[in-house]
Amino acid sequence: MGYRGIFDFRSDTVTRPTEEMRRAMYQAEVGDDVLRDDPTVLRLEELAAEKLGKEAALFVPSGTMGNTIALKVAVGEGNEILLEEKSHIYNFESGNVSRIVGALPRPLPSKRGTVPLEVLRENIHGGDRLHIPPTVALSLENTHNYWGGAVLKPTYLEEVGKFSREMGLHFHMDGARIFNAAVALGIPAGELASHAHSVMFCVSKGLSAPVGSLLVGNRELVERALRVRKFLGGAMRQAGILAAAGIVALTKMVDRLAEDHARARKLALGLSAMDGIEIDPAEVETNIVIFRLRKMEVPVFLENLKKEGILALGFGKSRVRMVLHKDLDDRDVEKALRAISRMMS
Repeated sequence: MGYRGIFDFRSDTVTRPTEEMRRAMYQAEVGDDVLRDDPTVLRLEELAAEKLGKEAALFVPSGTMGNTIALKVAVGEGNEILLEEKSHIYNFESGNVSRIVGALPRPLPSKRGTVPLEVLRENIHGGDRLHIPPTVALSLENTHNYWGGAVLKPTYLEEVGKFSREMGLHFHMDGARIFNAAVALGIPAGELASHAHSVMFCVSKGLSAPVGSLLVGNRELVERALRVRKFLGGAMRQAGILAAAGIVALTKMVDRLAEDHARARKLALGLSAMDGIEIDPAEVETNIVIFRLRKMEVPVFLENLKKEGILALGFGKSRVRMVLHKDLDDRDVEKALRAISRMMS
């Protein structure tokens, strides 16, 4: 099903809007979102808050901006936030937690994104020593990009929620793909979000909208977030044209994520049978497949794959990432497996 002869496994961000999204964008009723009177943006925000079980939501251009705004509001300058060491916020958001938020990130080890509570507890610093910034927040990622779309379990999130309240910490969730997690677990996304004070999620990844993310939380947080969004240049005018696609994403595109998960497992199983590739299919829980090359350099692998009309993404010195999404079907997975098999043999 690829696009113009290219089969793009680099990311679910490459998804193109559906025809229904395009019609909704064309017909969108708009206003001025900076003045907070764009009716389509307001509808999207209400829908996002309802889906995640929060009081309010704010539409922002990107997930990186949504995370940055949340931390700017909840953490602030001169304080410390606990982060998982491979998290997107810590590794792939241009250092915003330090550059813009002005906070000290303390990266912690995990098992596929799950940081043990005892590790969280032993890394909390109070405000009793002038030399050490006080810990005021923690952030977890669900699903976890680096760990191949790993899902944080509801019981663990409940424990972290109780722990954060006990310790007086703000719990932020980078839930860029939280709907993938919810579909994989067979539960509403709101159940996963209920334990966090703030959650960011994207409509521009597997949900296939062209642009945008939502930051959700209580009304006070969102009111403060509005000012930070303006400060960062994320306040848009007739943004209803974009928000219209987001509404379709949330109402029509969630359940079909299960198809991406099934195809990811099919891809992982096929790769696991190939000489020169290291992957555990049991670790593929959602739509991201990450594998290690034992006999070929990543740049060589990617270039050879590109010659077959297939795009993937290097993920470190020896790892490759392939992501399933709505613009890839079973035939595309089979085509990729045949091409990689030829390369490996």
